[in-house]
Amino acid sequence: MNEFIKVDTNKRYVHITGIRNNNFIEFDFSISEPGMYVELILPFDAFQIFCANNQIMHLTSEQAAEVDYDRLKWRYGQPGIRQ
Repeated sequence: MNEFIKVDTNKRYVHITGIRNNNFIEFDFSISEPGMYVELILPFDAFQIFCANNQIMHLTSEQAAEVDYDRLKWRYGQPGIRQ
């Protein structure tokens, strides 16, 4: 049996993860599911245009915490513990 996951392409999220050289914004961009994202970096002006063009939503504190927790699990095997 084929099961398909419904994806809402109208939900687009940004999670800012850092600022580099006071000129660039590092961020995660996701469509439909905040936990499935790509890491991107853009100059400030381009980031603002990107967000406007994609009608993004910023992750809630809870969503950002879940994404950060999951990222730690993938990088270190356990949250916050390096192996």
